[in-house]
Amino acid sequence: MIEELLPESVVAVEAHGDDPLWDAPLYPEEAAHVARAVTKRRREFAAVRGCARRAMEKLGVPAQPIVSGERGAPRWPDGLIGSMTHCDGFCAAALARAGDPTSLGIDAEPHGPLPDGVGLTVFLPAEAERLARLAGQRPAVHWDRILFSAKESVYKAWFPLTRAWLDFSEADITLHPSPDDESQGTLRAELLVPGPWVGGRRLQVFDGRWIVRDGLVATSVVIPRP
Repeated sequence: MIEELLPESVVAVEAHGDDPLWDAPLYPEEAAHVARAVTKRRREFAAVRGCARRAMEKLGVPAQPIVSGERGAPRWPDGLIGSMTHCDGFCAAALARAGDPTSLGIDAEPHGPLPDGVGLTVFLPAEAERLARLAGQRPAVHWDRILFSAKESVYKAWFPLTRAWLDFSEADITLHPSPDDESQGTLRAELLVPGPWVGGRRLQVFDGRWIVRDGLVATSVVIPRP
């Protein structure tokens, strides 16, 4: 599912609830990070790193530990960029060689409505208005969850380029459903703060894709090579 949202230069690996990756071994430095975590958290931590190491193998890179760095972002081995995500019963990792693309972010969420009140703190008024219109046109889709996921993917693509926080209110995202398939589409995020410099110019718009399948929402944002 995630792979469908990404260009050919990006390798994606995902695991569902019955995949052996949920019991993937950890390197000592990784295990130390979750030594006091509950079992669910440790298994998600292990599974998503198992996905990432399989992606490394597909890229011809030896498996290596992936420790958490600043703001919890994964610290990728030299020469690689990537993104990871997990939710109940699902996890995925997407990796590429550094520079092709410039940055990327992925996110997965259960396809259900957001908890009450979350949208009020996460969405801009203009976004909320667009969500209401989409919900009226295609009520079977939980557009609020797709938008929340999109904001997560935008942040994951943003952070490696800036090393700075991006608040939910600092990106105005529009969802565009496919004309002939309401289960997938594209997204566009307009940054409301100065964007990162990419290829000698400031980038103010991030583009991405989204899909709904098998009870899940997945989104991706890819910053192409200049």
